[in-house]
Amino acid sequence: MTLVTLAGVLQPALRDGYAVAGLVTLGWEDMRAFVAAAEAEDCPVILQAGPSCRAHTPLPVLGKMFRHLAEGASVPVVAHLDHGYTFEECREALDNGFTSLMFDGSRKPLAQNIDETARIVEMAHHAGISCEGEIGFVGYADGENSSGTDPEEAAQFARDTGVDAMAISVGNVHLQQEKEGGLDENRIAQIAAVTDVPLVIHGGSGVPVAQRTALATGSNICKFNIGTELRMAFGAAMRASINSDLARFDRVSILKDTHDPMVAATRSVLAAMGYANRRGAT
Repeated sequence: MTLVTLAGVLQPALRDGYAVAGLVTLGWEDMRAFVAAAEAEDCPVILQAGPSCRAHTPLPVLGKMFRHLAEGASVPVVAHLDHGYTFEECREALDNGFTSLMFDGSRKPLAQNIDETARIVEMAHHAGISCEGEIGFVGYADGENSSGTDPEEAAQFARDTGVDAMAISVGNVHLQQEKEGGLDENRIAQIAAVTDVPLVIHGGSGVPVAQRTALATGSNICKFNIGTELRMAFGAAMRASINSDLARFDRVSILKDTHDPMVAATRSVLAAMGYANRRGAT
């Protein structure tokens, strides 16, 4: 089994100068392709179950799927809850085999976010798994606006919660279909100067690839969440499969056609994280 915790992959990333991709899953076809791509690139990978994924497939099922893939994988695999909003939801993920919990209290006042995140961290660490928190709300394309992370608040949040990773808001936006603008590297440097906790970028699909690589190898950004970019690749592959023969109706045969394109798209994402050129690599 190569099932590992989030801290188990992010601490080496912080030390050796690379990042690990948190890949947002929606179903069996994409999570299987993500692991195949990680094996082809010989790098660790984080399988993430976000709210839309959990709305479609229950957490107990997702936990078994993630663990099944990890047990057969030749690379480290993290089973990660993305954007857990309640203690009960995080507890359910823990009870069903997840090795990492992300509690999102970023919409709440700082003191409340710290208190609630610290409670999740305590539960996670007692069970021997990891916890990621978020300070500074990361908004959504065509939706809620972001509120940038204040470096002093980030330092307090990291210190008082004991999180294993800290998601920050530095110009990143969820669900961006285009790579627009990029991140505020000055604010990232200010946050990194006051804490040594591995930093996380949500909404990584909107970050230019060159900047992903530069930050992965030259900053404390140790995890990029990638969802929309790979969803778009999956949708394009499935659309091409259906349109190739409009008489096809068997979804298994259609979905099989998404596998190779998804592996290729995922390999491109993983290759930009700097793992192959990490410090100490031979």
